[in-house]
Amino acid sequence: MSGSTVTGKKYITIVLLIAASSFMFYASSAGITGATRKNGNGCTCHGAQSSAVQVTINGPASLAAGQTRDYSVVISGGPLNRGGTNISVSAGTLALITGEGTRLANGEITHTSPKTPVSGSVTFNFKFTAPEVSGPITMFANGNSVNLNGNNSGDQWNFAPDKTIDVVTSVEDELRPQIFDLGQNFPNPFNPSTVIPFLIKQAGEIRLGLYDITGREIAVLTEGFHEARDYSIRLNSADYGLTSGVYFYKLQAEGQSAVKKLVLNK
Repeated sequence: MSGSTVTGKKYITIVLLIAASSFMFYASSAGITGATRKNGNGCTCHGAQSSAVQVTINGPASLAAGQTRDYSVVISGGPLNRGGTNISVSAGTLALITGEGTRLANGEITHTSPKTPVSGSVTFNFKFTAPEVSGPITMFANGNSVNLNGNNSGDQWNFAPDKTIDVVTSVEDELRPQIFDLGQNFPNPFNPSTVIPFLIKQAGEIRLGLYDITGREIAVLTEGFHEARDYSIRLNSADYGLTSGVYFYKLQAEGQSAVKKLVLNK
């Protein structure tokens, strides 16, 4: 084989590698989905996860079934010459706001190109419509903070704390006098068991459910007619095969509901 042939093949290989690298960089610059805690491992195409990058989800913590409200993801810290995001929800519908530099793909939101920071942070605004069924849902997001050096060297990213949104039957539920008080479980975090306290102020039918982070009901902890008094329910993780992670418990009575978060650390 001649030296010129070998040199030619090396040249072609180098060109292909450069083209592939450019494509990968372009693809991540145009945003990706499937990278939140709902279904992915983060923005691994942008270097290492770093606590120097702060990502927050802002918006109402309670919505009526079918209600639409504005939300935002804010990114700060890290190199932050530009910032990008991926946003997803366990239920309900995400929608774009014109001019935000975002796109929808597979029901999730991501950026169309890295966004320039303003006053030290990058903000992506969007809309969310709650599902028609009441119950807790979870909103997920991540954010990347990039230095625009042409590769991922020095880039950083982080997850936002998952945001719990309580979907109620009607906004009027929040205006009516509460017929119960739902307390915070103790201890929290817990392992292997914890106690959930609640007060029923008016005798009637109630339902206390346990849910995972996606809003799927795992178990009914108690239901039926309850007299007006204090109650406490002991939750043992082994009874339901729970693994380490975040869960929610929801108390419903007379069309009203309340949700609390609990954390199992095994």
